[in-house]
Amino acid sequence: MADTQTTEELYHVVVNDEEQYSLWAADRPLPAGWSEAGHTGSKESCLAHIGEVWTDMRPRSVRERHEAAAAASPAAP
Repeated sequence: MADTQTTEELYHVVVNDEEQYSLWAADRPLPAGWSEAGHTGSKESCLAHIGEVWTDMRPRSVRERHEAAAAASPAAP
């Protein structure tokens, strides 16, 4: 009798230098510019984790530029 149990594919949550998140198959080497973000699991688990931690979709450089501009402009009355 053949074993019909399937092994669930595992993924890593990965992040790049711009703090953008994605998921990557755990059995594949990471692409250049990406590193593991500390969560491994099913596709659904990884997507849920990304939804919890990636709350500002803007790339890091854009966030920093906006924060610098806001700090440089005078406060509104």
